[in-house]
Amino acid sequence: MQVRLAYGKTGLEVALPERLRVDIVQPGHVEALADQAGAVRQALGQPVGARPLRESVQAGDRIGIVCNDITRPTPYRTILPVLLDELGHISPEAITLFVATGTHRANTPDELRAMFGADIVQRFRIVQNDAHDRDSHALVGTTDGNEVWIHKEYLRCSVRILTGFIEPHFFAGFSGGGKACMPGLAGVETILGNHCARNMDHPLATWAVTHGNPIWEGIRAAALLAGPAFLLNVTLNRDKRITGVFAGDLDQAHECGCAFVRQHALTPVPALYDIVITSNAGFPLDLNLYQAVKGMSAAARVVKPGGAILVAADCWDGIPEHGRYRRLLCEAADPRSLLERVRADDCRCQDAWQAQIHALVCQKADVYLFSHNLSDEQIERALLRPCRDIAETVVRLSQVHGRDASICVLPEGPQTVPYVQQ
Repeated sequence: MQVRLAYGKTGLEVALPERLRVDIVQPGHVEALADQAGAVRQALGQPVGARPLRESVQAGDRIGIVCNDITRPTPYRTILPVLLDELGHISPEAITLFVATGTHRANTPDELRAMFGADIVQRFRIVQNDAHDRDSHALVGTTDGNEVWIHKEYLRCSVRILTGFIEPHFFAGFSGGGKACMPGLAGVETILGNHCARNMDHPLATWAVTHGNPIWEGIRAAALLAGPAFLLNVTLNRDKRITGVFAGDLDQAHECGCAFVRQHALTPVPALYDIVITSNAGFPLDLNLYQAVKGMSAAARVVKPGGAILVAADCWDGIPEHGRYRRLLCEAADPRSLLERVRADDCRCQDAWQAQIHALVCQKADVYLFSHNLSDEQIERALLRPCRDIAETVVRLSQVHGRDASICVLPEGPQTVPYVQQ
């Protein structure tokens, strides 16, 4: 059986023996919209719960457009030209593009040009969030006792436009919506407060859940505290092509987009599996191990306790070196001690949330990592098991779990939200 996993920019072909019991689980494929740019233009002209964008912006307004960073595949080369054309009556000097890095590293000039196009990078001012620079953020209020600090320059804008794409998210329910504002443009203390261990342990802080999810509720509340914003979100298929455009009121447009994704991403399976093979949806989502925790988390939903998860992630950006995730993993002796560390009262550090889910997955199953860009030593120090040949590892594990070992493959990783059908 030939299986193609989303891996890096090229994909990864895996040949599994025909004798194995293998289920391929993936979201329903949605065809791309025939006229991608036209669909964006139509959505901006007929938004949900809001006036058309062109009519909402007046000469003299200061415009802030918030965009994802390099870790997201939002097709800005399609979206931004249309959006900026709608704002054609506004001087380019009055428009700022904000890169919603959250606690991620700043994007390089080459990455910005790859994302937006050289012309846009040259014509417009670009501001990247530095969550650790307190002076660049201002306090706008509190949500559930958590102080909300948002980038000052964004707050000074009279018109705020949040962009991005909607996909299932492993602890915020769905991406898109207010995430562009918080954590995207937030200070680190605000992000730490929202992504705290208590919230991460909440049973509703999980895939495809919004209302009642303390992380999503905090994100939404923070975005509203920052002031009114116009939303422009898209949905994508496996080819990273636009399948839907959702624009207008922050709440209404995001809810419509989430409902659309929910129809196709949630996929039932008959029972838990002994072995689950997953990707992290390929470039750019599998740029490092930190991001690949999403694929691990998706697989953990349908693996038996004591089973095995195999993750294929390119990890061209390493573990990575920036942030605290690598250090948290390397300083832990095992998943249990890592979990104890991140749940400790004094552990308020960047990336603890990712380490927390990493540890929980590793407590449930043995996790193997296939990556061309990480050494065996790096993988082992990250509390994972190296895998250099997926097919060979699956055959060996199938012998451990018995002749009738059940195997699941998630070719698109976290783009699929598998669940056991009751």
